Amino acid sequence: MKVLDTDCLVIGAGIAGCVYAHQAAKQGLQTMLLCCGEMPQANSDLAQGGIVYEPQLQMADLLEDVQLATAHMCNDLAVRELSAAGCQAVEEIFLHDLTVPFDRDENNQLRFTREGAHRKNRIIYSKDTTGHAMLSTIQAAVRENPQVIVKENCSAIDLLTLSHSSTNLMDRYYPLTVFGAYVLDNKTGEVFAVTAKKTILATGGVGQLYLHTTNADHAYGHGIAMAYRVGARVMNMEFVQFHPTVFAKGKSFLLSEALRGEGAVLRNSQGEAFMEHYHPLKDLAPRDIVARAIEEERLKTSHDCVYLDITANPAQETKERFPAIYKKCLEGGFDMTKVPVPVVPAAHYFCGGIYATPAGRTNILNLNAIGETACTGYHGANRLASTSLLEAVALGYLCAQADAKD
Repeated sequence: MKVLDTDCLVIGAGIAGCVYAHQAAKQGLQTMLLCCGEMPQANSDLAQGGIVYEPQLQMADLLEDVQLATAHMCNDLAVRELSAAGCQAVEEIFLHDLTVPFDRDENNQLRFTREGAHRKNRIIYSKDTTGHAMLSTIQAAVRENPQVIVKENCSAIDLLTLSHSSTNLMDRYYPLTVFGAYVLDNKTGEVFAVTAKKTILATGGVGQLYLHTTNADHAYGHGIAMAYRVGARVMNMEFVQFHPTVFAKGKSFLLSEALRGEGAVLRNSQGEAFMEHYHPLKDLAPRDIVARAIEEERLKTSHDCVYLDITANPAQETKERFPAIYKKCLEGGFDMTKVPVPVVPAAHYFCGGIYATPAGRTNILNLNAIGETACTGYHGANRLASTSLLEAVALGYLCAQADAKD
């Protein structure tokens, strides 16, 4: 069997994995980045709405919004540390080093929007393809870095541990330690091993376990499964967030919460706006509340969906703000500037995962978990909108810094 060696093996090439690779390389660490398919295939690439960012972070306000959205089950310390680090990393990496094309006004100032359960505008965005804008930019930077080896169409299939995979018999008595992974080349069928000082799981969530999901095709939770098999602590596995508004007719795709942030209204099959009966924030209530309200309205009206209505907004404004969503709706037979669009909830984000500290540390030596694969406690029982990219950026950033010091 072929054996490759590197300082850091990053399994998963979404935003968390790429931020880690970018920062680790900056610290002089040789890094190998595995992608199940071909870049930019990742859940991060599908993120539409935006990312929380405040130049002067109002921590108390953000923490309160996170607490309310997460049913008061968030880890307050993790929220504080990751939010601060995330805003710093966004500014350093995506606004200065790589200059992602976030939307700006006529004075070249960042535009800020608001989404569900946020009480203020604190989200920056790039049209309605924020995840793609951020991911494609940092993936390009990672590809060009001589310190990073990118291997596409390669899937990790099991972790290497001293107790099970070492040729030194005495290693079985050493504390549980990971030192790489077995990897499958999806094109040739070859299995090879990669040994590494640090192994970083950034494999995303579990959406493809569900019939209806917004997730990328490979989101089966294989990173979490690999970690669990070698003794990693997993937690909050019952907390799967369902996004309220996914296209209901034909091939499903997400209709960003930012639509409701810009004034779109949910209506039942009788044309009634119903969210005022469920929450004071109406259509901008936390996602779990909106998703349950939609299910209740579907049952009440014996209809298979509800409708998202943004027809009151100027048509040109909608087309310019949400070009990708507008195009997808047209392809599905609906002009969202003229008629409401049918929507249903779908599995969207996994709030649980491998227990990790804000620096990505797990209970196993030299095994880190970052991004949606990890559970830092930031998201509690239900994630606040536009905090997933923030947490992923922060985890990749802090984890790389910590590994460089080891």
